[in-house]
Amino acid sequence: MYADTTARPELLARLCAPDPRRRTLLTGATVVTMDPRTGILPRGDLLIDGSRIAAVGPGLLARGAATDAVVVDVSGCVLTPGFVDTHRHAWQAQLRRVMPDVDDLGTYVRATLLGHAPRYRPHDMYIGTRLAALTALDAGITTMLDFSHNSRTAAHSDSAVRALLDTGIRGVHAAMGPHFGEWDRQWPADLARLRDRYRDDLLTFRLAALATEEIAGPQLAYGPALARTARELGVGVSVDAVFGLPSSRAVLEWERQGLLGPDLTLIHATGLTPEAWRAVGETGTTVALAPTSDAQIGLETAVPAVDEALGAGVRPGLSIDVEVALAGDMFTQMRALHTLQRMRAVNAAYGTGREPSRIRTHDVLDFATAQGARTNGLADVTGSLTVGKQADLLVIRAEDINNMPLNDPVGTVVLGSDARNIDTVFVAGRIRKWDGRLLGVDLPALRAEVHASRDHILGTDG
Repeated sequence: MYADTTARPELLARLCAPDPRRRTLLTGATVVTMDPRTGILPRGDLLIDGSRIAAVGPGLLARGAATDAVVVDVSGCVLTPGFVDTHRHAWQAQLRRVMPDVDDLGTYVRATLLGHAPRYRPHDMYIGTRLAALTALDAGITTMLDFSHNSRTAAHSDSAVRALLDTGIRGVHAAMGPHFGEWDRQWPADLARLRDRYRDDLLTFRLAALATEEIAGPQLAYGPALARTARELGVGVSVDAVFGLPSSRAVLEWERQGLLGPDLTLIHATGLTPEAWRAVGETGTTVALAPTSDAQIGLETAVPAVDEALGAGVRPGLSIDVEVALAGDMFTQMRALHTLQRMRAVNAAYGTGREPSRIRTHDVLDFATAQGARTNGLADVTGSLTVGKQADLLVIRAEDINNMPLNDPVGTVVLGSDARNIDTVFVAGRIRKWDGRLLGVDLPALRAEVHASRDHILGTDG
């Protein structure tokens, strides 16, 4: 056994040495498993065997259950599953907050998808996607679905996929053709090449599409042809821009055509009709909410559809969406949804004598972990600290100045914590962040690449 009480650098060296059979025991933490069978352990241990969780429970160290493991004392910390982002346009990361006060979808589309997107080279796709993935890891997001809708050439797609692989995040590459401008029309056929070329345990693929043809024409709109392509490839489908009456009509048509189901994710789902929600719930179709996107940009009703989803029997995943206008971390999404839903519930009940139907912090953490994994088609892989699942998990310092004293672990994670409190990030048993710092990242070099790419895209590089 090896304890970390004297030499953190030595411990890290041992944990990072190549050894697919290494066993690591995290001991002494409050363990929030997000597995309903195990619940919360006020003081527990977690054993990692290679890439998987081998045991979770109290007193594993004392019982001698991990005599051959590297032991890491994580007393004063909370262990949670890694967060799961169900929808982010990662290629836009070098344009962060370029339009922080955007007021509507049309302005975003014209500025970003019509204006900036055609200037992207394959290298810019790589830089943006890598920056987004590294930032996700830094903030505890261990799985990210990259809705990559600027795939102008096969090389653009290759660059986006390689960026996910190079960061070590659990990546889901959801491929779609661009909205506007010249492109090779290689999508969706090229998705088969990507799936066959890039085989990695941390990488999965999905087909990405839009709900209707209003924004970018019929080729990008989900329907029987794209559903057939996805079935032939054996991948799921993520559908963006699911808004209002046109999308509600589309959902009912998909129900009639037999195109709804658990392998389909509807993103936003804002302003849908009750009949559309009935179809979603009855077919087990998944939903990815984007709380700050809906509210800040003003998408359809501007109200994240959490009540509608829960009313239909759907527990949604959460997503970041676009960093051109929004924050890129899951803490912001959880807090925004928690606050907005509870405000909405109390407002609806005010003066009626009815008890408001409010979600709880445990709900939003569930959305950000287990439900996100299910939405991304990875429920058996990640999303909870369950024996047999991949060791995608966070060590969050609960006794930092902004968190101490630890009274309620879920409340501490959802309402108190941020990226600075994430001490360690594991993805498939490998450490990606340690002592509060990302590993293997040359920050000055990355910064120079990001600035150069941004300047090229904005046309300010001279």
